[in-house]
Amino acid sequence: MLRIQDLTKIYSDSPTRTMALEGISFTVQSGEFAVVMGPSGSGKTTLLNILGLLDRPTSGEYHCLGRDVRDLSESHRGELRRTQMGFIFQQCHFIDELSVYENIELPLLSLVPGVSKRRRQVLEALEDTGMLRHRRHYPRHLSGGERQRTAVARALVTDPRLLLVDEPTGNLDPEAAMEIMRLLQRRNARGTTVLMVTHQQEYAEYGQRVIHLFDGKIVAENINP
Repeated sequence: MLRIQDLTKIYSDSPTRTMALEGISFTVQSGEFAVVMGPSGSGKTTLLNILGLLDRPTSGEYHCLGRDVRDLSESHRGELRRTQMGFIFQQCHFIDELSVYENIELPLLSLVPGVSKRRRQVLEALEDTGMLRHRRHYPRHLSGGERQRTAVARALVTDPRLLLVDEPTGNLDPEAAMEIMRLLQRRNARGTTVLMVTHQQEYAEYGQRVIHLFDGKIVAENINP
């Protein structure tokens, strides 16, 4: 599913040269739930942006969904993101003028031409995440947990093969956070590959394997029991 080898990212657009990632190598198998854990500033988000084709490494290899993506054009990278990947960010980035239903439908507008088919997919995503009764609400009327469940529904509505998740529990109370983690586990059980980054050990335990990142380097790896 994912394979990176000797991945390095250097930021040199400032007076200080910053090594964000240094010689990162690992693989994620199809159907796996993998977690990258590390403190703030360890390079987690930089790594996730590269894996999600939102950024490019300075050097190293990256094979995504069976393709060497280093030399893909921006249009091909965008196509791969839209059709094969789902993203869940700590900040939900909703369009406040659109309802929950309309926000979830957005990723489908360029992919699914039929209104009735889009409706089926949106309603299924709403049902899976427990947000069906909130479909006509607007983001400003939702609790933190409801907003994050809406973000999960939006990421899943295209039925992605790969789900990339950035600190999904950061702004939630423990009960809402556990609900989000159970949602991710259920989706993974249906075959979606999940890669999540977090700094919290209690949520890393929901994954099958944990990759520990510190100061831009992998320092340990372990399998969860």
